[in-house]
Amino acid sequence: MSEEYEVKYSDLCQVIEQDGNSVDIQIYEDGEGGWILEVVDEFENSTLWDDHFDTDQEALDEALMTIKEEGIDSLIGPPSTLH
Repeated sequence: MSEEYEVKYSDLCQVIEQDGNSVDIQIYEDGEGGWILEVVDEFENSTLWDDHFDTDQEALDEALMTIKEEGIDSLIGPPSTLH
């Protein structure tokens, strides 16, 4: 018997634009009281953090710090060659 799990997204989810590029910061509950951080680029490439966060704000802070320290390009992968 499988349980249906409805993903609950944080109100802190947002799109960040920098240097002509954009990423979608997605923060959602992990079902165990923590928060998952995933960043999706314009090519649908996904960067998913291994560690979960205690709060959605901590997850957002991590994403923003990564963009500040490593640049938005560090979260953007190559365009897909699939059509």
